[in-house]
Order: sequence, then structure tokens, then C-alpha cells
Amino acid sequence: MGKTGHVIAVCLSAEKGQPKRPVGTGWLVADSGLEGDAHAGTPRRQVSLLCLSSIEKMRAGGVAVGPGEMAENLTLDGCEGSDLPVGATIRLERGPVLEVTQIGKECHADCAIRRLVGDCVMPREGIFARVIVGGEVRPGDSFEVTHGEV
Repeated sequence: MGKTGHVIAVCLSAEKGQPKRPVGTGWLVADSGLEGDAHAGTPRRQVSLLCLSSIEKMRAGGVAVGPGEMAENLTLDGCEGSDLPVGATIRLERGPVLEVTQIGKECHADCAIRRLVGDCVMPREGIFARVIVGGEVRPGDSFEVTHGEV
């Protein structure tokens, strides 16, 4: 059995580079991403993930930030970024399966999130994945991380 945890929030935005807003339910579409999100259809970064521990680091540094405000689609509890290396498989409770494709990203100089909160952890700790199997995802859903098993 791999690392387990649960989804804190499912978030989306219609524009890239903007904080995302929590939604009650999301639909992950195979080979596309989170339905209705600006990043859906991006080949390697279809879905963005952030562990709650990364948000807590920001809060400890005095930044009042919540789920989605770092532009992540899924906020996960029960993990650290090191638990989700490239190639890891994330199996969500309702059937969706994600494969981690990238850790961190290059941040644009005029990032709206950096302007709003003063920092952005996505370039350092953001996790990006592609959707292998689609399906519904909701806050509270459990997940399991395995390595090399799609």
C-alpha cells in the first residue's frame, strides 16, 4: 500500500495564472484535465496539485492563503511533495487516476498570485499530472499514491 490521504479542495479558474476558486465537485477528463479549467488540454500539466503542507508553510510565513489561491486544481492532505515524484500514480476514491509528470514550474515574472500574496510555492512545490482515467472528484475523497503502476 502506498501513501494515502484525502482531497481538501477541488478548484478551477477560467484564466491561466489566476487563483482558482473551490468548487463542490469536479470532473477529471482523460487526457485533458479538470473540466472547465483554463489548463485543461495542456499535454504535461493537465492538473495541478499542491499538498496542504505547502499551504501551511506559506501561512507560517504570515501569508493568509487558502486552497486554490496558489492556482492548484487539487489541494491534498496527508502528503508532502516528496511523496509524489514524477512517475507516481495517484488513484482517487471515485475512480480517476493521475500520473505525476512534473514537479515545480517556471513562474512568469508578473504572476498574479505572486502579486496578490507576495510569494508562490508552485514553482518550487507544485505537482503537475496528466489524467489517465477520468471521473468525478470531490473534497473529502481519499487517494492512494503508488509508484510506477498506472
